Amino acid sequence: MAGSVGSEDGDMGFQIAPMVDVVFVLMLFFMASAGVQIVEKELSMNLPSGAQSGGPPSTPFIIDVSADGVVSANDQVFGVKGDKTLQALRDKFKSNIEQFGDKDPVVVRPASEATHERIMDVLNAAAAEKVSKLTFSG
Repeated sequence: MAGSVGSEDGDMGFQIAPMVDVVFVLMLFFMASAGVQIVEKELSMNLPSGAQSGGPPSTPFIIDVSADGVVSANDQVFGVKGDKTLQALRDKFKSNIEQFGDKDPVVVRPASEATHERIMDVLNAAAAEKVSKLTFSG
């Protein structure tokens, strides 16, 4: 038969050309994947340390806002539902800032049923006395 490559019984034998193609494909795969390396970069950030610098640790001033509108801290009532200005709370903020500076945080802990209006009254009192470290707690 003209153009046949194998022997008379149909055995093709060992073909080197397909093996070379496979080796070249594997080499290409490994060369391409070796070029893709993840370059790690260092992020420059300052992490907080456990120690406080500059004196004793700060003590948070925790304000509780109850569902019926009573504003209290440390079992001391600073305002009832009708008092929108919360003058007693403002005076307490002012005396704390004069005595300890503005390093102590203020934590507002509203009840889940407390009205947003009453929480805003507390925030307005803190803003009027220039409290800078204020956060919420659940």
